[in-house]
Order: sequence, then C-alpha cells, then structure tokens
Amino acid sequence: LATAIRWFHGPIPVVELLPARAVSYVVALFNTNLARGALAGYLARRLNQPVLQLGSTVIFLVLTEYTHLVSWATLGLVLAGPETRRELLWVLPAVAGTWLVFLAYTRFNVRPADLLRLARRGDARSPRAGGMREWALLRTFRVAPVRRYAQIVLLRAPMFFLSLCLHFFAAPTFGIHIPFLEMLAFLPIIFMIAALPITVAHLGTTQAAWIFFFSAYAPPERLLVFSLAAHATFTATRAMLGLLFTPKAYADLVHPPRVAV
Repeated sequence: LATAIRWFHGPIPVVELLPARAVSYVVALFNTNLARGALAGYLARRLNQPVLQLGSTVIFLVLTEYTHLVSWATLGLVLAGPETRRELLWVLPAVAGTWLVFLAYTRFNVRPADLLRLARRGDARSPRAGGMREWALLRTFRVAPVRRYAQIVLLRAPMFFLSLCLHFFAAPTFGIHIPFLEMLAFLPIIFMIAALPITVAHLGTTQAAWIFFFSAYAPPERLLVFSLAAHATFTATRAMLGLLFTPKAYADLVHPPRVAV
C-alpha cells in the first residue's frame, strides 16, 4: 500500500498509513468491498486528494492481487503433475489476455474494437480522447507504467509464500497431510474465493473451498475445523491490529493533518 501510494499520489511515511489499514481491517470483518471503500475514503481525507483517484489505486491493488494469486496457482498446477485439475490451466492465459486488453485501453487508449480492426484489416486508427478511460476511477491504470504491474505482483510474492508455508506446516497438527505442490496450486484459489464479498467475515466460502479442493487428503469435518482455526487466527490478528490503531484513525478523521504531495 505504501509503495503504491508513493508511486501514484506522492510521498507519505509508512507509519502514517497504519491507521488507514486499521480502518480497513476492522471494516473487513463485515464486508471486503466496504473495507476497500473505507480505505479509499480515509486516504482521500488524509492526503486531501479526490476519493475516486484513491479508489483507483485501491482497485489497482485488488486486481494485481488477483493476478498475483492466479500466477501462483498456475505455477502449482504446472508443477503438481497430471493428476491435478489441469482444466484450470486456461485461467492464466485468460487473465493475461484480459489484462492486455485492459492495459491497451487504459494506458495507450486503444479500444478493443481498434484491436479487432487491426487484427482483421490492419487498419489502426488514431487514439480518440475522452470516454471511460478519462474517469478518475481509472486514473492509476492510466498513469501506471507497465513495469509497475509486475513490481506490485513481485512485492506481494514473499507474503503469500510465507502464508503458504504457515498453512503447509500447520495442517499436520490437525492430522491433515497435503502435498506442498497441491497446496501451492489451490491455496491461491481459496484466497480468491474468500475475497468474494458474499458472506460476512468470509465465513462459509472459505470452508467450502477447503473441502472441495482437499477432500482427498482429509475428512470434511477435519478440513472444516482447520480452515476455521486458520481463518479465526488470521481474522483475530488483523482485528487486533486494527483496533490498536483505531484511536489514531479516529483522531485523523476528526482533525486530519495534511500531507504535502
């Protein structure tokens, strides 16, 4: 978050972003999308910048997070062997193709219709100004160089790998033995399913995903207990961190100090 804010909105000390994260962690207990909106709103007030521009950066982080998880899952599917669900391998090319079309439009103002026209007749028209591309909600995508996408994905990699190792070594304490490559293939998918804003505190979808992908390695009730324990630990840790910085966040909202940008 601090890196993205520095790239697209100006310098800000990391410590100044802790209350913003606190707000999003607490709100995320109820709804993920609401937490993202709260994060954008807090940062907009804190930085004295348009909320839609901050919202653009939050959406940028969300979409690159999904891309990062899809990349890990594809790596796991490729390495795990033929017995793994290879039918999921189409996901990475689909995500890559979607990103290319989206990037061509937001960064280079090339519409999908222009790409089709170029592919069919070799007729490339000059980019046209205006349209959805100019929306404030797409500002970060419009100004971000291509390398920033890759850099954000790489910055996320160590945290996911740490989470992967924690799940892998914690599972045997519940009598669950899942091969590492299987965990690598499907844990990112579970994280993506958990991020869907359709349940309170991600309960239900996460547990169903654990049972669906790993039922070959443990009974459903054992997988349910492990997923609940892991989820409760993760959620409680984030909530405690959030509550720790909530007073500071409240003070900033009531009397926000201005950051020069």
